[in-house]
Amino acid sequence: MNRIISPKNSQKIMETIFWASGIFTVFLLILVIGYILVNGLPVINLNFIFGQPIDNGAAGGILPFIISTIYVTFVALVVATPLGVGGAVYLAEYAGENALVKAIRFGSEILASIPSIVFGLFGFAFFVVYLDFGFSVLSGGLTLALMAMPTILRTAEVAIESVPKSYSEGSMALGASKWQTISQVILPAAVPGIITGVILGMARAVEETAAILYTVGAAIQAPVSIFDPGQPLPLHLYTLATEGISMPFAYGTAAVLVILILVITIVTNTLVDRYTKKMMGR
Repeated sequence: MNRIISPKNSQKIMETIFWASGIFTVFLLILVIGYILVNGLPVINLNFIFGQPIDNGAAGGILPFIISTIYVTFVALVVATPLGVGGAVYLAEYAGENALVKAIRFGSEILASIPSIVFGLFGFAFFVVYLDFGFSVLSGGLTLALMAMPTILRTAEVAIESVPKSYSEGSMALGASKWQTISQVILPAAVPGIITGVILGMARAVEETAAILYTVGAAIQAPVSIFDPGQPLPLHLYTLATEGISMPFAYGTAAVLVILILVITIVTNTLVDRYTKKMMGR
């Protein structure tokens, strides 16, 4: 039976579809980021970024909110990264295939799909009330760590499993122990994939408003310690936009947040590329 579409034509059709999908995705990205920057850049200046909040943040001055964002993200990063990478090492190198491993993977997938509002309510009930941390950077950071950890775990596990088996076999053949092989051979080779997972996990955590709405508080002063309340940029943006306080400054805050994420992503990817080239001896 003759085929309706020849292999050559089907190849061209699929290439066209894939190119169109990629171009459309990039177009949407440029459209969203461009719209935010066009509306937000006109209000951005040194006083807006480094000044103290005016009229409770309604007229600019977002330095305390930037500091709160950095604090909360740092706490989440410090907690989620070792737990996620450690869990990935266990699943990829020690656990094997059994019912417990399947349950852990299933649980991490469920956690990754839970809405942020649920994490926020859990963080309020457990960290703010039960552990009596109160509205603080610590409560918000731990809540965001729970959100980021499943993404870091799954991505790090895939990165570790993608390292060629010949690496570990060669290391152990030379007399290295299991842990020496993991720490000095497998993990360094998997660093680019692990960092990608950390970036994805932190990006999801930073952009969430619902999770920090019930845990960090809404203080306009910059937090001094992790036990102080704060107001990260997403929460400040949410307040400005939903309450109709100032849409121009809301766009300005959104632009700063987008630029901050872009800078972190670009710098991290550049460092990862350099590390990868160094590992490959280029």
